[in-house]
Amino acid sequence: MPAPLPDRGLSSARATALLQRYGYNELATDQRRALWHIVREVACEPMFLLLLAAGGLYFLTGDRHEALILLGFVCVIIAVTVVQERRTEHALAALRDLSSPRALALRDGVPQRIPGREVVPGDVLMLSEGDRVPADARILESHELALDEALLSGESLTVFKHAAGEGSEAQVFAGTLLSSGQALVEVYATGQTTELGRIGKSLQGIDSAARSPLQGEIAALTRHLALIGMGLCLVLTLLFIGLRGGYLEGLLAGITLAMGILPQEFPVIMIVFLALGARRLAAARVLTRCLSAIEALGCATVLCVDKTGTLTQNRMAVAALVVGDAWLDVPDAAALADLPECFHPLLEYAVLASETEPHDPMERAFHALANSCLAGTEHLHPDWRLAHEYELSPELMAMSHLWQSRERSADTVASKGAPEAIADLCHLPPALLDKVLAQAAQLADRGLRVLGVACARYDGQAWPAGQHDFDFEFVGLIGLADPLRTEVPAAVAQCYQAGIRVLMMTGDHPRTARAIALQAGLPARRILTGSELQALPAARLPAELAEVDVFARVTPQQKLLLVQALQAQGERVAMTGDGVNDAPALKAAHIGIAMGKRGTDVAREAAALVLLDDDFAAIVGAIRLGRRIFSNLRQAMIYTLAVHIPIIGLSIVPVLLGMPLVLAPLHIAFLELVIDPACSVVFEADKGSPDLMEQAPRRQGDPLLSVRQLMLSLSLGGLATLMVVALYGVLLVQAVTEEEARTLTFVALLLLNSVLIFSSRSSRPQWTQAFAGLSPVTYWVLSASLTALLAICLIPALASPFGFVAPSLAGWLGVCVVGLLGFCGFESVKLLLQRRWGVDREPVKR
Repeated sequence: MPAPLPDRGLSSARATALLQRYGYNELATDQRRALWHIVREVACEPMFLLLLAAGGLYFLTGDRHEALILLGFVCVIIAVTVVQERRTEHALAALRDLSSPRALALRDGVPQRIPGREVVPGDVLMLSEGDRVPADARILESHELALDEALLSGESLTVFKHAAGEGSEAQVFAGTLLSSGQALVEVYATGQTTELGRIGKSLQGIDSAARSPLQGEIAALTRHLALIGMGLCLVLTLLFIGLRGGYLEGLLAGITLAMGILPQEFPVIMIVFLALGARRLAAARVLTRCLSAIEALGCATVLCVDKTGTLTQNRMAVAALVVGDAWLDVPDAAALADLPECFHPLLEYAVLASETEPHDPMERAFHALANSCLAGTEHLHPDWRLAHEYELSPELMAMSHLWQSRERSADTVASKGAPEAIADLCHLPPALLDKVLAQAAQLADRGLRVLGVACARYDGQAWPAGQHDFDFEFVGLIGLADPLRTEVPAAVAQCYQAGIRVLMMTGDHPRTARAIALQAGLPARRILTGSELQALPAARLPAELAEVDVFARVTPQQKLLLVQALQAQGERVAMTGDGVNDAPALKAAHIGIAMGKRGTDVAREAAALVLLDDDFAAIVGAIRLGRRIFSNLRQAMIYTLAVHIPIIGLSIVPVLLGMPLVLAPLHIAFLELVIDPACSVVFEADKGSPDLMEQAPRRQGDPLLSVRQLMLSLSLGGLATLMVVALYGVLLVQAVTEEEARTLTFVALLLLNSVLIFSSRSSRPQWTQAFAGLSPVTYWVLSASLTALLAICLIPALASPFGFVAPSLAGWLGVCVVGLLGFCGFESVKLLLQRRWGVDREPVKR
């Protein structure tokens, strides 16, 4: 390529002015939420408002110690939320910074390496093999220029371009990669005005902020319980005032009941479950951008995947060699220990027709196979000199290299290109031409990219002007493939086992799509192309979606259309991809999953999950984790609702029967410090059922808790309520002091709550397995709860604010018996309900 002229490019002053005018060459990203905004969202939850109200009343009554405890509890929850939010945003920012490209621009007539974000319209850039194009630009000069535009178009084949072309043939686009050659280009669009930015703009019209179904259910349940709690709070307050007098005391009793009814743990459960789930995914190299996507992934019914870079490795490898009537499949260059002699010249001339240090994926595949199979033979020529090159052109889709050697009097010419072009150079007779084209078609039907190879000898003095002036001989055909990722077939099989349908959506050729689909294990019964989809009546689309598993030659907008059509049918859609062309569908899907290594920034920004190692199998692991989270969350909800029932009972019954009050807001806050870790950390750490991936996905509209699960929770809570209320009544009848009766009743309540943890790990009776397979965190939580309980019962300074005294030995033994009876009662209730309602698992329909 001719050297650039000194007067090309921009001056530094002009570049600075243009940067101020057009802004940085980068895509707009989602704005980070301010700290105060996160705090406001958490603090406005109704359960936290009750805690704040109770704390304020304690301040009014002079109980500052109790007030500070309650307010401290609110601060802990807010801190957990803020920390997790910031950790996720920082991880994504680090990933985005690592992928930021740089550019070699002519500034003040001198090539300068500048950050890609500082490129401006008018910049003249020097691009070489392996460079990523930072902005849309016109080609001024080029030499054997070929680009990989898969990230933009979804097409895996290399695109050849030159300055003399028209339209896109004379342009390069931001985000694409130079596979071979060099170019001098002039930038005409940056940032949001590029083709990449245009697709990015379409993301702004897609609403991805909607709550997940699970979040909606929990929010609805919280609202309903809040209304019930507020109503009963008012009733109990008025009843207390009417029976006993004392406005502040009556209001505290009402707030105590409201706190007992409201499941303050719900936001904590969601935060902790999803945050720890994100941490587990991060250990498997999966970055979580949207926490709600974790539980949604476990409910996915359809997984839409791109081909290039998702199912395939996005690199070319030699798959087949054809010389005359001889065919050879090449499954793996390393596995091909002895290449038959008849194929040596084909590989030899394919390497000679390539660059010596190639970036083009196809040429790199030729070199890799040759270095493996031709090492030590006379077919490799590291001492030869490349004397002349003939570039590929729109008129002739072939390129030739002329080599000179000291040992040979004549020069060697090697050519490669489209089979039709190579056959034309060789002037094949009709019969041989038909045979070659038929062989090329057979290779193409297997989804392979097919190139022809030819050779010639030249002993003239001056090099010919064109390739047709050489007397070429046809050598053979080479079929190349973008290899399937090794983990894909097993991962696809696991998806089907889990009742998840897998659909391929690619911009590639239908034959290539079919071949990859069959290798991946997809039932490629029919393939629908983008043009067929465009001509399809809207009324026919649902029927086609039910029958078609592979979509080829589809545009970004068509991918978005397909995702939205699936969602309209009630499917929970997960979408994987790595290119800019995948971004709109990634953002619109319930769960967008982007490839982190090779994926574009816009794809990662649009996705909810990012696979940092581009490991497709990690998706299956994420699905299983999502199902485990939902299963454990359901058991945690059963536990949470159950433990609140005895709290409600101990808040209402003493008022109605004229007994001394057992619970105050401070007692509720202490119980929450026990219940929150139990229903979040303990249940989250449970490994779940081993048959999670053999169950059908959760159906659209299914409630978080079914009728039988609600019955289980209410039954367990009701039994615990009867036991603690009966114990309190018996203690008062036996003339035990009010403080000791309150203490023993509270200890029994906490002990029954702890026993309920073991019983709630499964909806099935587990007489011998209830204590098996416990995670270490369970022991830590129970130990900490027992230690805290002993402290507030035995240390006078701590016991006084709670109204407790140290119980007698007989009292301790009595509550231990209550705990043992509680476990037996809980398991008996589960057994009776199972006989009545059956089990909760639904297998996949085969």
